[in-house]
Amino acid sequence: MPKRVDHDERRHRIAEALWRIASARGLEGASLRDVAAEAGISLGQLQHYFRSKDDMLVFALDHIGELAAGRIRTRLRALPDSPSPRALLRETLAEMLPLDDRSRTGQLVQIAYFVRAVHDERLRRRAKEGIPALRELLAGWIRQAIEAGDIAADRDPATEAVLLLALVDGLTGYVLLDVQSPKEAMALLDAHLDRLFEAAGPKT
Repeated sequence: MPKRVDHDERRHRIAEALWRIASARGLEGASLRDVAAEAGISLGQLQHYFRSKDDMLVFALDHIGELAAGRIRTRLRALPDSPSPRALLRETLAEMLPLDDRSRTGQLVQIAYFVRAVHDERLRRRAKEGIPALRELLAGWIRQAIEAGDIAADRDPATEAVLLLALVDGLTGYVLLDVQSPKEAMALLDAHLDRLFEAAGPKT
């Protein structure tokens, strides 16, 4: 009886092989043949799932986004009951920083996608899709903090959310280049959050 193939598992194995190549040397030099060899399958088997390199890249980008979202959800579920908006913001943003080997590899892959997406319209559209939802998630928690009097009422939630994302992006680059250590990056993130949440002034 022929062995049953788990097609989703194989697609994910191909995506992970692509990530390993991307984290080591970028995406430009990664051919379908290279990815097939890294995944331990034949080129014909890979082409059964992905007709082109672009199809494979889009799937792999979607998959890495799903995994990242899953890690954030897991991190948030580990918080105590009724976590504060500040705790939710901190844990979400910390998961986006390259603080260990796993997240460092993930960020290297994301950068490889970013470099290619600058000149690839299809990949750029797909890479941009999750940004508004993430921005609104952060803005929602900032809005809650403003309503609770923990952040100054004149702060714009959408603006502050974008500033937080920009801070994390900048710190990611610094950590990957060893300009800042992971510990220093978290200290800077905490300092920014402290300033944001202290802006409301002392409560009376």
